[in-house]
Amino acid sequence: MSVSELYSQYTRVWIPDPDEVWRSAELTKDYKEGEKSLQLKFEDETIQEYPVDVQNGQLPFLRNPDILVGENDLTALSYLHEPAVLHNLKVRFLESNHIYTYCGIVLVAINPYEQLPIYGQDVIYAYSGQNMGDMDPHIFAVAEEAYKQMARDEKNQSIIVSGESGAGKTVSAKYAMRYFATVGGSASETNIEEKVLASSPIMEAIGNAKTTRNDNSSRFGKYIQIGFDKRYHIIGANMRTYLLEKSRVVFQADDERNYHIFYQLCAAASLPEYKELALTCAEDFFYTSQGGDTFIEGIDDAEDFQKTRQAFTLLGVRESHQISIFKIIASILHLGNVEILAERDGDSCNISPQDEHLSNFCRLLGVEHSQMEHWLCHRKLVTTSETYVKTMSLQQVVNARNALAKHIYAQLFGWIVEHVNKALHTSLKQHSFIGVLDIYGFETFEVNSFEQFCINYANEKLQQQFNSHVFKLEQEEYMKEAIPWTLIDFYDNQPCIDLIEAKLGILDLLDEECKVPKGTDQNWAQKLYDRHSSSQHFQKPRMSNTSFIVVHFADKVQYHSDGFLEKNRDTVYEEQINILKASKFPLVADLFQDDKDLAPATTSSGKGSSSKISVRSARPTVKAPNKEHKKTVGHQFRTSLHLLMETLNATTPHYVRCIKPNDEKLPFHFDPKRAVQQLRACGVLETIRISAAGYPSRWAYHDFFNRYRVLVKKRELANTDKKAICKSVLENLIKDPDKFQFGRTKIFFRAGQVAYLEKLRADKFRAATIMIQKTVRGWLQKVKYRRLKKATLTLQRYCRGHLARRLAEHLRRTRAAVTLQKQYRMRRARLAYQRVRRATVVIQAFTQGMFVRRVYRQVLMEHKATIIQKHLRAWMARRHFRLQRDAAIVIQCAFRRLKAKQELKALKIEARSAEHLKRLNVGMENKVVQLQRKIDDQNKELKTVSEQLTAITSMHTVEVEKLRKELAHYQQSQGGDASPRLQEVVESLQTELQRAHSERKVLEDAHTREKDELRKRVADLEQENALLKDEKEQLNHQILCQSRDEFAQNSVKENLLMKKDLEEERSRYQNLVKEYSRLEQRYDNLRDEMAIMKQTPGHRRNPSNQSSLESDSNYPSISTSEIGDAEDALQQVEEIGMEKAAMDLTVFLKLQKRVRELEQERKKLQVQLEKREQLDSQKAQVEQPKNDLDLDQDADLAYNSLKRQELESENKKLKNDLNELRKAIADQATQNNSTHSSPDSYSLLLNQLKLANEELEVRKEEVLILRTQIVNADPRRLAGRNTEPNINARMSWPNSEKHVDQEDAIEAYHGVCQTNRLLEAQLQAQSREHEEAVENLKAQVEALKEELDKQQQTFCQTLLLSPEAQVEFGVQQEISRLTNENLDLKELVEKMEKNERKLKKQLKIYMKKVQDLEAAQALAQSERRRHELTRQVTVQRKEKDFQGMLEYHKEDEALLVRNLVTDLKPQMLLGTVPCLPAYLLYMCIRHADYVNDDLKVHSLLTSTINGIKKVLKKHNDDFEMTSFWLSNTCRLLHCLKQYSGDEGFMTQNSMKQNEHCLKNFDLTEYRQVLSDLSIQIYQQLIKIAEGVLQPMIVSAMLENESIQGLSGVKPTGYRKRSSSMVDGDNSYCLEAIVRQMNSFHAVMCDQGLDPEIIQQVFKQLFYVINAVTLNNLLLRKDVCSWSTGMQLRYNISQLEEWLRGRNLHQSGAVQTMEPLIQAAQLLQLKKKTPEDAEAICSLCTSLSTQQIVKILNLYTPLNEFEERVTVAFIRTIQAQLQERNDPQQLLLDSKHMFPVLFPFNPSSLTMDSIHIPACLNLEFLIEV
Repeated sequence: MSVSELYSQYTRVWIPDPDEVWRSAELTKDYKEGEKSLQLKFEDETIQEYPVDVQNGQLPFLRNPDILVGENDLTALSYLHEPAVLHNLKVRFLESNHIYTYCGIVLVAINPYEQLPIYGQDVIYAYSGQNMGDMDPHIFAVAEEAYKQMARDEKNQSIIVSGESGAGKTVSAKYAMRYFATVGGSASETNIEEKVLASSPIMEAIGNAKTTRNDNSSRFGKYIQIGFDKRYHIIGANMRTYLLEKSRVVFQADDERNYHIFYQLCAAASLPEYKELALTCAEDFFYTSQGGDTFIEGIDDAEDFQKTRQAFTLLGVRESHQISIFKIIASILHLGNVEILAERDGDSCNISPQDEHLSNFCRLLGVEHSQMEHWLCHRKLVTTSETYVKTMSLQQVVNARNALAKHIYAQLFGWIVEHVNKALHTSLKQHSFIGVLDIYGFETFEVNSFEQFCINYANEKLQQQFNSHVFKLEQEEYMKEAIPWTLIDFYDNQPCIDLIEAKLGILDLLDEECKVPKGTDQNWAQKLYDRHSSSQHFQKPRMSNTSFIVVHFADKVQYHSDGFLEKNRDTVYEEQINILKASKFPLVADLFQDDKDLAPATTSSGKGSSSKISVRSARPTVKAPNKEHKKTVGHQFRTSLHLLMETLNATTPHYVRCIKPNDEKLPFHFDPKRAVQQLRACGVLETIRISAAGYPSRWAYHDFFNRYRVLVKKRELANTDKKAICKSVLENLIKDPDKFQFGRTKIFFRAGQVAYLEKLRADKFRAATIMIQKTVRGWLQKVKYRRLKKATLTLQRYCRGHLARRLAEHLRRTRAAVTLQKQYRMRRARLAYQRVRRATVVIQAFTQGMFVRRVYRQVLMEHKATIIQKHLRAWMARRHFRLQRDAAIVIQCAFRRLKAKQELKALKIEARSAEHLKRLNVGMENKVVQLQRKIDDQNKELKTVSEQLTAITSMHTVEVEKLRKELAHYQQSQGGDASPRLQEVVESLQTELQRAHSERKVLEDAHTREKDELRKRVADLEQENALLKDEKEQLNHQILCQSRDEFAQNSVKENLLMKKDLEEERSRYQNLVKEYSRLEQRYDNLRDEMAIMKQTPGHRRNPSNQSSLESDSNYPSISTSEIGDAEDALQQVEEIGMEKAAMDLTVFLKLQKRVRELEQERKKLQVQLEKREQLDSQKAQVEQPKNDLDLDQDADLAYNSLKRQELESENKKLKNDLNELRKAIADQATQNNSTHSSPDSYSLLLNQLKLANEELEVRKEEVLILRTQIVNADPRRLAGRNTEPNINARMSWPNSEKHVDQEDAIEAYHGVCQTNRLLEAQLQAQSREHEEAVENLKAQVEALKEELDKQQQTFCQTLLLSPEAQVEFGVQQEISRLTNENLDLKELVEKMEKNERKLKKQLKIYMKKVQDLEAAQALAQSERRRHELTRQVTVQRKEKDFQGMLEYHKEDEALLVRNLVTDLKPQMLLGTVPCLPAYLLYMCIRHADYVNDDLKVHSLLTSTINGIKKVLKKHNDDFEMTSFWLSNTCRLLHCLKQYSGDEGFMTQNSMKQNEHCLKNFDLTEYRQVLSDLSIQIYQQLIKIAEGVLQPMIVSAMLENESIQGLSGVKPTGYRKRSSSMVDGDNSYCLEAIVRQMNSFHAVMCDQGLDPEIIQQVFKQLFYVINAVTLNNLLLRKDVCSWSTGMQLRYNISQLEEWLRGRNLHQSGAVQTMEPLIQAAQLLQLKKKTPEDAEAICSLCTSLSTQQIVKILNLYTPLNEFEERVTVAFIRTIQAQLQERNDPQQLLLDSKHMFPVLFPFNPSSLTMDSIHIPACLNLEFLIEV
């Protein structure tokens, strides 16, 4: 292109400006070659004529199109020059707040002087695994690139961070190390990554200080090597330091501070452990107060000191060494405050012996006070013949003191660095490393001395290495793409380096001058003039003879030679060092043991000029043979720099250039002068120049075609070869073939060509736009005309119709008005009449009612008074009666209690006697014999009494006959006189009867009248009561509605809060389960690693019997009880040693915590249950009518029920005695058989047993009799409750009137006596048990008190320890306590097992005897019962139905687990019942429950769980296998719930399924274990699915063109660099994600996974898609455009359609995509006016303020027709969103996992309908 084409009208250019460096302007007319000026218009509308150098042809720099402004990579700019780079950085920094920008392989980092939320863990994970150009520029991207290249190329890497002081070098290096520590965390438990990060606070404390440019400036350089193993985990680190600024220890400029450690120590001086340091505030010490203010705003020195101490502790520095370090630092402060007194002669001085600071200095360092006092003021001169001691002047003493302080601090700095390296060192073999170099940048001040010379020398070396590396990368790129290239001329600073380090260079001449006894700085400067005056990089100033100028790559620097020699020598007096070597403190003496070769002391420089030394050499230094050959500082620095360059050249470097935007430390303030100065010095512009010399713009063929296809002709588009199309287009558009080159995969352009193509593209679009606008505007006008014509005709038609309708309406209204008037007048008259009539009726009604109510009130008052009198008199009578009755009862109770106590005392005395116990325990035989004799005696007495009774009866009959005869005779004699008398009596009785009838009739009439009156009065009252009830119901209804509304609102709020709390609790619990599984997996990995390590020679191998699933043994212990936990732990200790058992102690702690939580939940549920019962009881009390008369009857019923219970307990006791007797018989029979005794004793015992059974039957009959009496008494009492209280004045037993036989009464009396004795014995036994229980409880209380005292003492001791020691001590105490408890429980279990074995043995013997006896009896009666026996055998042999149980032998359990779990493949069960293994396992468990075999249940469940874990560990990346076992585990969990017997789980069971419930065991704890296992499987399933989807998400959602032709590719630079990309095309489309989702869904549905779990799986996966896509959108500028928003909305709609097609729209998956949906809408919304801002704020509710602002800052138009989002609009958005309380996190947590919920889903299958397929090889299972 010609000059006239480039510099045409409206072209924008850059003009130099003294204030802004470069200023933008626009050409007002075309420029023609040969013209001497340009007509320009600046942005402020000013016009200027800019002169042009026609001879050299230097025209102003062209400005890049707006489409390229704000690029991530500076090399992507079409015009590559200084103003373009500066403007791009300024736009990104100020408008978009982006502090990072790529410049080829260099990352330019601008210090924002503000904390930004872009360094969190979520950002680290977002950059992990990404290519360098795929995301926005970031320090994490550079670190990831280094880490990835180290892993892929197996080559060491280096990250070189450089820049001025205050540019952010230390922070950048810190974030890079933090990234490596997070991504490459150590695989072992050494936590080496934490130690690497912990070294930063220590080095900042001892090596950083506040300067005028930076509050935390590093005053030394360091190179940290982070070592990695073969798996690229951090295993160690090493640090090298360079050029510590020692002079800062003794001198600080204004507004600067000394090193941070001094101020931290002064801030902590008040602590008791630092009282011996004798420190006060920092203002009191000379070495810390020279700069003025000793505080830094926003920094707490005391808090930082605690962090420093914690870092020392973490790195293994002992507490004693820490105290020693702080003593040395404090001694330096005291040394600076030593007061030196000058003598009168001026040549000598002294120090007061009473100087407090010198005393503290000597005390803290452990040296002699007198010697130090002497040698601080004197020096030793050694000659060949003798030695002299000479005094020193005041200035010499001050210099010597300062030199000593600097030397002490430098030695201490080196010791700390050495110990940090020891802590970071590892014995493992280092496979590779990544080095992070944090070193000073190029420096130039008004006065430049030795320090600036060394710094700039180092930067010259680094710049040389940087230039060669950049040139090498350019060359490799061209060779890879087969581009013909010519040698690019780049700046080589080797001559400048030779000037400094070559033979007889500046450093050599400096060292030679240092060796001269009387060498001076002026002589050295003169030698430089003589030697190097001819060099083009060396110049002599005109106005000075002591300065020289070196032309560096960045700028000319003038150095002043004053102080060069002294700083290069770096000497200190030997006598002072010898005193320190003799210190009584080992650390102080060790610091100076290597200082035996110090050169003779000379006077040190005055005015405290700064000096720096290399604290730690890169390789061990060889000591010189004498003191004259001590290595100078320059020599040491040059040697260490050469070693550093060797290291960097052996690695792949990565560059970070830190830029300081302003000197005032203002946040986001950009000073162009300071920025361009640093850009020139750090090599960024050199990179631009090298890139611009070749082909800086590079496009892939595909991207070029998509961007510039509008420039392709239609006939060329028919060609399918895009590469050929691109070639033809470029050959037609750009005539100069040197302006572009075709590579293998890319097109290379010269500078400016992309801008030219953009101009052509814009012109094409502009022409098309004009054509479209012309056509559309014409069409719009036509449409507008037609619309107006149609509207006019319509208006006319409607107007005419309106006029006609209005006339008709007027006529109709007139007629209606007349009719209305007539009707209204008539109605008004009628209403007036009716109103008067109603008023009259109302007055009459109220008057009559008033009189009636007066009468009614009087009658009512009289009636109420009568009722009150009646009730009061009745109450007084009842109260008197109750008082009398209560007094009588009290007296009776007292008397009965006295009698009972006397009898109880006698019974106790009797019970304590041995004869009584003997009779109770052994005398059962005597009792039986006595009872038999007693029965015989009673029979004899019965016969005697019956004979007497017959005699009496005969006599009685004789007397009766005699009396009858006399009576008949008497009646005959008196018959005549009796009849008249009887008639009189009858008449009198009849008269009385008639009188009674008349009185009765009168009373009946009166009763009838009163009854009618009462009925009438009751009816009135009922009517009034009904009205009151209606009013009450209405009020209650209103109150109830209000309360229901309030209650509903409150309940909704409470439900939401409870759901939120439940979700949080479930999330925390599942995170604990996830953490446990992760620790379990880590433990397995560590064990495997230890096994591999122990297989090497010299190490012990692991025992062969340790399986890989030892950690899985936790679950059986969890599922049983705490006792099981203790046994498992002890068994582990015995089997695999304390080391293995220690790994499960955390499990014990977690289990104990879980047990405590469950106990608290149980208590809460118990309290709720009690409250519910109280409420129910209150309701029952309200509903039940109060009846005081039923209390006595209820007491009787309670007494009878208690009596019945006591008799039943006595019956049980007799049964127990009977069982004991049977056992005794069995034992005696065993003994008799063993001694071969006769069977007579055995038969005798059987007879006694029969007698005892007969007695037992008698007791049963007594119980039945008492029960019948109680039952008969109940209806009588119920009947008595309905009668009046005065009717049943007394109570009587229902059988009291009946005749009782004497023998029955005697027998009942003896039975009652015996019962009373038994009850008394039982009462005594209970009282003894109660006393024993009380004593046991008291003993437990005393033991608990003792334990509490011990715990309090332990707690007091723990408070005195450090936090780490407290944690360790607490863990030890918990371990010891658990161990003791476990030992006690184990002893208890052993005792119980021993008793169980003994009882089982006795039972077997007894059963054998009983079987033998029954066999003998059966043999004796075989003839008589042969027929019945045959029928019984026939019944037993009848075949049983399948009951849904599977039986297996114990030895087949391993085979069952292997065939059903370990070796089972999901493909084997195709076509069978889903979750068949779960059903079969439950059927086996049910049979074990059926036979009551707890060990079998425990073993089977434990083996199953461990087998499932083993399978999942083996197939940890197999989605189908994981889904298969998730469905089976959930189904087994559902079966254990469905058939547990709990009513809550049995609501949907059929009758047949209820028969299949478990009978003997409660497997609640195993259900919890299976629930935890299900959570782990679910998390593994999600992890596998995420791993499959993760590589697809970004490509499918953001990069792939779902809508073809919509997106346009922006010009790019180094994005997708070759070093960052792996060969192969990894692009995916949305169909790939949909296909994968279909695959997941089909697998889970085929395997019978619950629909609710499937919904939760896809909810989680959709959240991952949302998080990954949104995070990439927030970190990528190239995808934040309108077309990307359209693509996103289309892709999201496709995913929503897929959810609806799979009936998953209710899963909440769409809600998880809401942030991404709003982000897509935000990209498409208009972004100009305040109304647009309000719309954005109201729409984007799911996005945080930071995310909205970030998207707006990243928004990039794809062509010039779109506009950028202005800064003012973004500020408006921020102002409107200030009230939001959004989290500070920018990115979504892609690792977040929703808590999973496993709802109960019962099965409709019955166990007896399930059959075993032959492919499972389970023939050994028996159907039962």
